[in-house]
Amino acid sequence: MIPSWIDGVPADALSVKDRGLAYGDGLFETVLVKAGQPLLFERHLERLARGSKRLVMALDLPLIERECKAFAAQVNEGVMKLIVTRGDGQRGYAPTADVQPRRVLQASPSPVYPAANAEQGIRLFPCRTRLAEQPLLAGLKHLNRLEQVLARNEWHDTEHAEGLMRDVSGRIVEAVYSNLFMVKRGVLLTPDLTRCGVAGVMRAALLDLAEQNNLPVRALDLDLSDLQKADEVFVCNSVYGIWPVRGFEQLNWPVGPVTRKLQHLVRGLLDI
Repeated sequence: MIPSWIDGVPADALSVKDRGLAYGDGLFETVLVKAGQPLLFERHLERLARGSKRLVMALDLPLIERECKAFAAQVNEGVMKLIVTRGDGQRGYAPTADVQPRRVLQASPSPVYPAANAEQGIRLFPCRTRLAEQPLLAGLKHLNRLEQVLARNEWHDTEHAEGLMRDVSGRIVEAVYSNLFMVKRGVLLTPDLTRCGVAGVMRAALLDLAEQNNLPVRALDLDLSDLQKADEVFVCNSVYGIWPVRGFEQLNWPVGPVTRKLQHLVRGLLDI
C-alpha cells in the first residue's frame, strides 16, 4: 500500500501541535476506490464542504479534490481516508487567526466482509452507549468518534456485524458505522439526523435513488416500537453498500423486495 500523504507529499509524521489530535478539530471522509477512481466522490466533497462551513474552517476544496484524485490513482483498489484538521495551534481552544488547515490522506486495503452479510443479512447488537444530542455537529463526519469507539467495544462475538445506536432520549439514530433504514408498508423510513448522527454518503445516495424510482421515503423520529412494526430493515455505508438486517434481540425480519431492489441499484454505484 502506498505511503500516506500530508499536505500533498508522502509523509507519516504529524505535528504534536495539530488541533485534530488535541481537540478532534476536523473532519474526515472514507472513500472506496475502484480502478483508481474514488467512488461517490462528489457526495463526499459536498459533505466535506458542509462540514467545513459548519466548523468555520477555510478549506481549499479544488486542491483537496486534485490531491484525492491523484492519491486514488496510486491506490487503484482499496479505501482512501481523507482527514482535514484545522492545523497546528497553541494551548487553548481558540484557534490562531493564521492557522492553516492540514490535509492527510491514508490508504488501506478494501475490507473483506462475509458474503453472507449482503446475501442473508446480519444481526444488530443493542448498544448501551447513547449518542449525545448536539444539533451544531449533527450530520457531520467530524473527528470526535469516541461514542462509536465505546459502542463498538461492547461486542466481540461474530454473531453481530453491527450495533444499533440510540440517542439519550431513546430515539433510533444509526448503526455504529452505518446508517439505518426501515421499510413499512412500502414506505422507506430513516431516522432524522438533525440532533445527532452522521449523514452518510450512501444514505444520501439512497434517498435520491428512492425518489428516482418512485419509492416513498421519509426521514423522521423513530424508536424501538417502529422497529417492531417494520417489514424490512437494512443498514448501509459507502464501502460495503447495503446489508439486510435479519435480527435484533428478539426481532427478526426477512430480506425483503425493497432491500433487494436497492441492493441491485447500489451495486451499480459501487461496482460490487
